[in-house]
Amino acid sequence: MKGSEELVCRAVLFDLDGVLVRSEAVVERSWTAWALDRGLEPERVLAACHGRRSVEVVAAVAPHLDAAAEAARVEAAQTADTDGLTRCPGADAVLGALSGAAWAVVTSGTRDLARSRLRATGLPVPDVLVTADDVANGKPAPDGYLAASRALGLPPADCVVVEDALPGVTAARAAGMTVVGVRGPALGPEESLGRVVGAVGDLAPRLRAGHIVLLGGARRPSRPGLPPRAPAHPSPIRAKEAS
Repeated sequence: MKGSEELVCRAVLFDLDGVLVRSEAVVERSWTAWALDRGLEPERVLAACHGRRSVEVVAAVAPHLDAAAEAARVEAAQTADTDGLTRCPGADAVLGALSGAAWAVVTSGTRDLARSRLRATGLPVPDVLVTADDVANGKPAPDGYLAASRALGLPPADCVVVEDALPGVTAARAAGMTVVGVRGPALGPEESLGRVVGAVGDLAPRLRAGHIVLLGGARRPSRPGLPPRAPAHPSPIRAKEAS
């Protein structure tokens, strides 16, 4: 692929929806039904729901409602609805290539919802699964990605995040991590990304001497004046471009 170079790291942290699992149909069904039931405009709700915890979506679009209670209803409906869920292209191959390596899933959904979607699509449930249940602040706050790096026992700078939505990109950069973006309407500006791929399968990971080498994706140089990532913990081995 033109412009592709190796990206070396010690762990890969995946967002779930839009990266490993295609769940657009379920998401649109559940949030549309909820919006209509609450007298809200579905288009406004759908525009706000990508990459964020349900409780924060409800608080943003319907502050007069009990956000926790309403979010629980939406999450329960999505957990029970697996019709139309599919793996994102190459997701199974990528996770298979990472067998024995450090990887995690960091999602804005609940633990029950994440497990339901992974199992429904035949993808493995990782040992490190950080969900909406595990953090005080969801994406775009860095809490989830920092929790995953701690659970893996690795500094943030040694982790590469794969995201498809701007709140997740913002969270990962705030955690001090390199971001690979999956191109799509929710991704946002590409200038802040270390790589851009069409689908997660384009990463074509390989294991080399205890490290993960991501072979695919086009490099996106940072735009001058772009705010730097938050400082990360020092480490002798960082996610880096291979020379």
